[in-house]
Amino acid sequence: MKKILSLVGVSVLGGLITLGGYKLFIEKQQPEQLAVEQVSDLPVYVPTNTTLNNSAAITPNFVEAAEKSLDAVVHVKNTAIVSAPITMGDYFFGRSQPRAQVGTGSGVIISPTGYIVTNNHVIQNANEISITLNNNKTYMAELVGTDEATDIALIKIEADEDLPFLAFGDSDNAKIGEWVLAVGNPFNLNSTVTAGIISAKSRDLSGRNTQSFIQTDAAVNPGNSGGALVNTEGNLIGINTAISSRDGSYIGYSFAVPSNIARKIVNDIMEYGNVQNGILGVVGSALNSQTAEQIGTDMTEGFYVSDVTEDTGAEKAGIKSGDIIKKIDNVEINKFSDLSGYLKTKSPNDEVKVTLIRNGNKEIVPVTLLKPSQTIIQTIGMVKNASKTDLKKFDIDYGLKIYEFDERYKAYWNREGIKEGSIITRINGKKLYSVDDAQNAIKTRSLNEPLQIEVINSQGEKVVYNFR
Repeated sequence: MKKILSLVGVSVLGGLITLGGYKLFIEKQQPEQLAVEQVSDLPVYVPTNTTLNNSAAITPNFVEAAEKSLDAVVHVKNTAIVSAPITMGDYFFGRSQPRAQVGTGSGVIISPTGYIVTNNHVIQNANEISITLNNNKTYMAELVGTDEATDIALIKIEADEDLPFLAFGDSDNAKIGEWVLAVGNPFNLNSTVTAGIISAKSRDLSGRNTQSFIQTDAAVNPGNSGGALVNTEGNLIGINTAISSRDGSYIGYSFAVPSNIARKIVNDIMEYGNVQNGILGVVGSALNSQTAEQIGTDMTEGFYVSDVTEDTGAEKAGIKSGDIIKKIDNVEINKFSDLSGYLKTKSPNDEVKVTLIRNGNKEIVPVTLLKPSQTIIQTIGMVKNASKTDLKKFDIDYGLKIYEFDERYKAYWNREGIKEGSIITRINGKKLYSVDDAQNAIKTRSLNEPLQIEVINSQGEKVVYNFR
């Protein structure tokens, strides 16, 4: 019995010694261990609040925006007469027969008097355009004007009453993550509404950094082109234009021309009959890690100016090669599509404030945008406004200077005695005083009309060339 009591006593004593050691050494070390764990690289897990909140801010209400939009979005039917083989005999003998080709899309009424904005590719080459409203009334439409570069077209119908319309919103203020609705007629399903968020802004799809689309995940399919992208207030912030797809149907990405660009294009067409572009006059590329290392800067965002075009607003304002543009007005510039997209909302003679970094210092430079001084003419290449000195050589007071031939046509023109630096005087009989005149002459010619170009050759003679 005494041995048992002794064993129990020894066990109790050992437990007390162990407990005391734990209290003395282990617990005192725990705060230091916790301090080390708090700076661990492991992700921090924080339980989420699963309590439901019935606030309207959590679940946006699209009903009002949809009701406001549906009556202002129309179904566009484009009928074109094309020539193509129809029977096996046509294929065998190489014959073509005229037939009607029908395409469909969407459009947005932007005024009670019947002006409708849509995509250029929806109505391109149309012999007849018909519009069906949400109330099933049908009207014939007239093409007012179009801009292929932005894929925007303006058409008009004559109705016997004021029409429902959408007001342009400010696409510059649209935020990534904001809810939007796409309204249109996919697969000829009239008055379809889909919802999503803005996934990105200033997207370039061309690979040439000339586009500046709003990207959304709202479902858009063939037939939605030209339809409305609206915010939850029902304001028009974009014209649905394209999808990114392997099979032609929606797979999660859709793209819209921002409303600020569409509004400017429409206003120009209404006022001038064509688009009035204001250019800054800089050449360069967007910064990234690689280009930043090449030019010796720590900045990886912004637009690096490698060259400044002569006789432009940028040159006159003192912008130099090596400058890094960070903002234009209040718009941050991280890539060229940011720059080109914002400038598409501006006109010649508009003034913008360019925020740039020069030699590590921040400067704000006011720049007046000017009209383009050069353009591309098919079958020739790059042409520029001619200086007085250029014109004086040939004793004329109008014409454009051939600046650089397209390589495909250079050999032909050289055989004809036409060199770079020669003067083009007329296109389709219209005198050329500026690149605007050339653009207008080309745009206003009929579909089957040849391109007629009058050029002064090396002997000083005016020679007319016809191209089909």
